[in-house]
Amino acid sequence: MGSFSVWHWLIVLVIVLVVFGTKKLRNIGSDLGGAVKGFKEGMKEAGTDKPAEPVPPQQVGGQTIDVEVKEKTKS
Repeated sequence: MGSFSVWHWLIVLVIVLVVFGTKKLRNIGSDLGGAVKGFKEGMKEAGTDKPAEPVPPQQVGGQTIDVEVKEKTKS
């Protein structure tokens, strides 16, 4: 009663295939695989890169200029 048999899982699989369709499930699988691959590559790159050295603030005419860089977004 507490555990599911192989037949229960096959019925669930058939229902999922009928509801979502094979094309949509294939797209979800490829998107998920690409995300996992990108995450693994990012973790490898993060492990090999050394931390960036902070850039000291510039002084112009005796005054320190401190600014933040913001990315330009599409509106």
